[in-house]
Parts: sequence; C-alpha cells; structure tokens
Amino acid sequence: MNFDTKVIHAGLHPDPHTGAIMTPIYQTSTYAQSSPGKHKGFEYSRTQNPTRKALEDNLAHLESANYALCFSSGMAAIDCIVKLLKPGDEIISSSDVYGGTFRLFTKVYENYGIDSTFIDLQDATSLEKSLSTKTKMIWVETPSNPLLQVIDIQKIAQICKEKNILLVVDNTFATPCAQNPILIGADIVVHSATKYLAGHSDVVLGALMLNDEKLYEQLAFYQNSCGATPGPMDSFLTLRGIKTLHLRVQRHSENAQKVAEFLLKQDKVKNVYYPGLQIHQGHEIAQKQMKYFGGMLSFDLKEDTPQQAFKIVERFKLFTLAESLGGVESLSGHPSTMTHASIPREERLKTGVTDSLIRLSVGVEHIDDLIKDLTQALR
Repeated sequence: MNFDTKVIHAGLHPDPHTGAIMTPIYQTSTYAQSSPGKHKGFEYSRTQNPTRKALEDNLAHLESANYALCFSSGMAAIDCIVKLLKPGDEIISSSDVYGGTFRLFTKVYENYGIDSTFIDLQDATSLEKSLSTKTKMIWVETPSNPLLQVIDIQKIAQICKEKNILLVVDNTFATPCAQNPILIGADIVVHSATKYLAGHSDVVLGALMLNDEKLYEQLAFYQNSCGATPGPMDSFLTLRGIKTLHLRVQRHSENAQKVAEFLLKQDKVKNVYYPGLQIHQGHEIAQKQMKYFGGMLSFDLKEDTPQQAFKIVERFKLFTLAESLGGVESLSGHPSTMTHASIPREERLKTGVTDSLIRLSVGVEHIDDLIKDLTQALR
C-alpha cells in the first residue's frame, strides 16, 4: 500500500463482532479465560490490550517495520530502549537532542553506570573518531530538537553495522510520512506519538518500531515488566489522529517553508533553522532522505537576550506559547527556559541553543494569518 492508504487501513480491520469500522475502545483491565492459561490472546491490559494492539500493528506498518510497542509517553519509550544496555556501556548521541532525552541519559542512567557522550553527528567522521569498545548504542535525532540538524542516517547506519552497534533514530519531527529510518539502516525507531502521530494535542503516548524479533521480545518483556503502557482511550485517539497524518504533514510542511522564508527577510532575525531552506547545512541530505521537510523550525535574534525573545512570544496571538509540538494549532516555545532548561547553559550555547532562540511548531492554519501574527509580534 502507498503511505496515504497505510495510515487509514494498515493493520486495521472492522470489529468482527459488530462490523464497527473504528477500532473499539476496550476499556477493560482483564479478560475471561475458559481454563487456566486458555484465553483469546489477552490476559491483562498492562501486558496487552486489543485497542493498543491495533495501534501497534498500524504503527509497525507506517515505519515499514515488523513490530511496534506503545508506551505511556515518548520518554517511557526511550527509557525502555536504554534498558537494553548494561553498566559500563556507552551511548553516543547527537549533541543537539531533546532536553528530556539529555536529562534521562545524564541524570538517570549515568547513575547506573551507563555513560553518555554528545557529539555533532552531522559529520559522520566525528562518530568514527569517538567510538570505543564500550560504545553499544548510537542515538540520532533528525531533524533535531530544537536546531533542526539533519543527520545522514544511511552513513551512520553503515558505521554501526560494521561495529555491531545499535542505531536508534528519534523520528518524531519527521514522522514516518516524511522518512523511514528502518529502510535506510536504523535498528530501532522511536516516536513521541504525542506530537505529529496523534496530532491534536490531546494525547500523551510513545512508540518504538523495529524488525529484529529477539530485540522485540526483550523490549516487550521490559514494556510489560516495567508497566509504562498507554490506556485504551489514548491508543484510540492516536489511531484516530493517524488517519489524517499524511494530510497534516503536507500542510505543516508547506506552511513552515513559507514561514521560514518570511523570517529570513526580517531585520531582527539572525539565523533561521529549517531543512527546507537551501542555506541550511543539511538541506541536501534532507532532500535525499525526506519526502517533506516538516513543520518545525527555529530562529534566533540579533539582540541575543531572553528578554527580547520573551517580548516576541508574549505578543503572539496564533502561535500559542506552550510546551510540546506537532498539533494542528501553531505553537511557540523558548527552548532555553522550556524544553531544554535541563541542559546547562554552557552546553546549550555550544550547540547553538542561544538565549534568544525561539522554536515554532507551525500548524495547519491559513498561512496568511500566520504571517500576519509573525509580523505584528516582530514589530
């Protein structure tokens, strides 16, 4: 099936009991057994739930994977993946990475003997120089949060295959509508489904997708044992949101391109970070591995102070100042005090997360209204 058809039909079937087109919400914690150990594939809803199973089947198809697992949040999905490692192992991650991921690696798992190294993966040779015998996992965000760095997944995957290192790609910003990391070498793909997959700012949910059966069984064991699983209502809402993913991502991308081009012309703006711009460092790689450039962008100001950024985000009428991203409505954020506040200032500045950086999640509103809002805020 083409992707536009997959989002609506892949892994989904009408309810066999009623013929319902939409997957029912199985709001139950447990299931009847005809005899001890004899059941219909479901025992207890932490372990498995029919609504969640339908979502996992659908997500696996979207990422061209054999398996998918869903979690109560994107961070819970990331946490499950890190549990594959042992004390003494090392993760090498993109230097520009979501603040919650940075916090989990450095403030939680380093306490258990798992080291984290953050480097610029835009140049694959920097990875080769940083590898050691204790490196067991490479963590990539592309496009990254919040500077929209683009990393060549195929090149990184070749290095990982040669060294027998797991490659994990956070595909939240791109979505499977724009790129499929598994098809170009990733071992595991992770999503905060809260964002574009669900798409309506009414769900918190995470997911991971992969092909390897043994790895899947290990992760499924952790999923069940640790229990950070989503409820049936959140699974249902995510399934509903996915049905329009292809339409939304196209509109998000069209609007973001126009917003980025508008910001380039503004006197107060210093840098604009968007993969769809030819001046973007990763533009050529993005053209190669992405179908759409996505709805996320960021920019900073010539007057690089938090106060200047605050003045602008406080004046927005349509770009609501809020955490998160990927909903149909446009959002704005100030990474250094919001999404990336857990990263020390000196570390943020090294990667380019300046005090005046503003991140935009460009929604699907009419582009003229978004440009008017940006114009009056920058004025």
